[in-house]
Amino acid sequence: MMNLMHWRLVVAVADHGNITRAAERVGMTQSGASQALALMEETLGVQLFSRENRKTLPTAIGLPVIEQARLMLDALETIRQTVDSVRPMLRGTIRLASFPMVLASFLPPLLRQFNRLYPGIEVVALEVSDDEVETLLAAGLVDVGVVLNPAPERNAGPLGRDAWVAVVPAGHPLALRGAEQGVSLQELVALPFVLATGGCSTNARSLAVAAGLQLQDVRVEVREWNSAFTLVRENLGVTLVPEMTLPADRQGLRILALTPRIERVFSLVLPAGQTPSPAVQALLDLVADTARATMR
Repeated sequence: MMNLMHWRLVVAVADHGNITRAAERVGMTQSGASQALALMEETLGVQLFSRENRKTLPTAIGLPVIEQARLMLDALETIRQTVDSVRPMLRGTIRLASFPMVLASFLPPLLRQFNRLYPGIEVVALEVSDDEVETLLAAGLVDVGVVLNPAPERNAGPLGRDAWVAVVPAGHPLALRGAEQGVSLQELVALPFVLATGGCSTNARSLAVAAGLQLQDVRVEVREWNSAFTLVRENLGVTLVPEMTLPADRQGLRILALTPRIERVFSLVLPAGQTPSPAVQALLDLVADTARATMR
């Protein structure tokens, strides 16, 4: 049976024109090389080399066979180099911090794909608030974190984005508006308000402050988005939430676009000044590839 060593021997014989030197090159004895070459010729049913004047030269059929053997060996070497280049990223652990909503919605499909591509890399996900993400990154306690609206200089890998939308009771005067009309932030902040934070410092209150406004009548403040929707259904007030948090069952609720539109962007960010490990770089590359695919 022919194996890789046999093909290396064939190429070596062609290069040296001598079985003894070819045997030394591939680490075989002279007798072993002669037997292997004879076995190959017998298996193929053709003579690859002719022996004359102390030289071993390719036959007419031997020339194309040797050329194909070279291509095969070159391809195998390319495969080996490819594997060697990525070997450092094939194993390891990535500590990833994220706030709950992104951890529950955007990250799972991405992490499933990453696990399929790199089964030897474990991603340990920590569910924290957005402020805690920044604290962990600053302390170098995580390898990467999900950050809201990161500054351009942080070289973030974009995960996704969504828009802030207003949610009002179905019987509220604003609910009579057409979907295209929407509602302004200035109108909302003057109404009785249910403030939902989702465990994030970026919420309706911070958006109002950034716009030079303030919530004038906060009736209740809750952490969970679903709690806010329940309270809005009970006519306790209106609320402002990220679009991705909206419930499947919207009975009793009316969703209005915020005008002008305000978006939030979430991205994967490294600790300041830290060079990504091969494993982390593999994750960032996947995020970048996914972002490019969605933009096509």
